[in-house]
Amino acid sequence: MHKVLVTRAVFEPVVDRLRQHFEVDYHAADAPLPPQKLIERLAGKAGALTMPTDRIDAALLAACPQLKAVCNSAVGYNNFDLEACTRAGVMATNTPGVLDDTTADIAWSLILASARRIVAADQWVRAGLWDGWKFKDWLGTDVHHATLGILGMGRIGRAIARRAAGFSMRVIYHNRQRLPADSERECSATWLAKDELLRNADFVVLMLPYTPQSHHAIGAAELALMKPTAHLFNVARGGIVDDAALIEALQARRIAGAGLDVFEGEPALDPRFLTLDNVVLTPHIGSATSATRMKMAQLAADNLITALSGGKPPNLLNAFIE
Repeated sequence: MHKVLVTRAVFEPVVDRLRQHFEVDYHAADAPLPPQKLIERLAGKAGALTMPTDRIDAALLAACPQLKAVCNSAVGYNNFDLEACTRAGVMATNTPGVLDDTTADIAWSLILASARRIVAADQWVRAGLWDGWKFKDWLGTDVHHATLGILGMGRIGRAIARRAAGFSMRVIYHNRQRLPADSERECSATWLAKDELLRNADFVVLMLPYTPQSHHAIGAAELALMKPTAHLFNVARGGIVDDAALIEALQARRIAGAGLDVFEGEPALDPRFLTLDNVVLTPHIGSATSATRMKMAQLAADNLITALSGGKPPNLLNAFIE
């Protein structure tokens, strides 16, 4: 029977299911194993159900030559050195699809919260500062009939775009590859060059994967293209936005607001964010509903079971298996 490691706290039914197939070493704490401890716990293991906080790189793979599969419970996989996995003959998988709608929902939560200044207004009321209704107090930005710009029109980007119909919005997008005409019609979306999107959008949502090429895809130059009334949202990965440049733009009111679920160097974040009343901050909760996180964990388990049973897992990232 293969031995596997579950690297972090997950739902018990998922662990019980894995125990039907494997000898399971379960790290039940909801905190990541330090790199050396992760290597030690992977000794003798054929596979692992991993989390985005687990770095699987060439050094770890060299120390764990028996490893055959690493299965991320996440759609993102920038914690994997995919080339190193492929060289080592280790299957790497992720969990796409099952979190698309939930992540689209959090994007819209941030859009509405930022546009209508919900968090700052809530804090105002809780602080006992509300002394009566005023005609010109707490003026926000209309979402309906505005222009929504999406950078990165994958599955989640398209789910965000479809929701815009309920607000009678114009949807524009930029992608490395333009969508087929039928997909554009489904989303009522129009392709624009990146700079044109930034100039025209009232709300810009980032749904790019994090890669060396997308690092600081939004920096000072890109923020300078945006309208002073525009809002920026990152529900993808930290590092896509130059956080320091964004803070400066928000401080100077060069853009109206922002909503961030991810940050550079998280969970640490630039403390200047905490001084701003025109940014909404959430702690990387894009997929955080009970139902969706269960689906993610179950899909990661499916991948691991299939990989170690001699099959091709449904979400294989490195195509060295034909």
